[in-house]
Amino acid sequence: MSESPGEIIAGGVVLAIAAGFLLYAAQGAGVAASGGGYDLTASFRSVEGVALGTDVRLAGVKVGTVTGLELNPKTFRADLRISVGEALELPEDSSIAISSEGLLGGNFVELVPGGSPFNLEPGGEITDTQGALSLLGLLAKFVSSSGEGD
Repeated sequence: MSESPGEIIAGGVVLAIAAGFLLYAAQGAGVAASGGGYDLTASFRSVEGVALGTDVRLAGVKVGTVTGLELNPKTFRADLRISVGEALELPEDSSIAISSEGLLGGNFVELVPGGSPFNLEPGGEITDTQGALSLLGLLAKFVSSSGEGD
């Protein structure tokens, strides 16, 4: 079975395009290696809607991703690990919150810088946290409280 040079070239082009799509998909999903950064940790009561690869944003701009998420069996809180770019220097009194993109949007992790003259070190912990708010829980409270006054 002999292949013509045209078939070999066409096969190579198809493989190159497939590899390009895989690379693009990996970068979009946050799987590709980042161009350097450092890890920070935080402990939350609830991280509902957050998963590995979730965006970490500061002032609406993506500055990192969620790289680890596990339940702490001693505190029964969710320990979150994020990776942010090396150029980002966060004050040590910064806060972190789980925010929503809207009623139908997903959740993301939001960093709010503090005012301390000292910065968080790589591997440091952000202690001021605000967990995810459950929309269904808030609606249930609203409905139950509006029904009590009747």
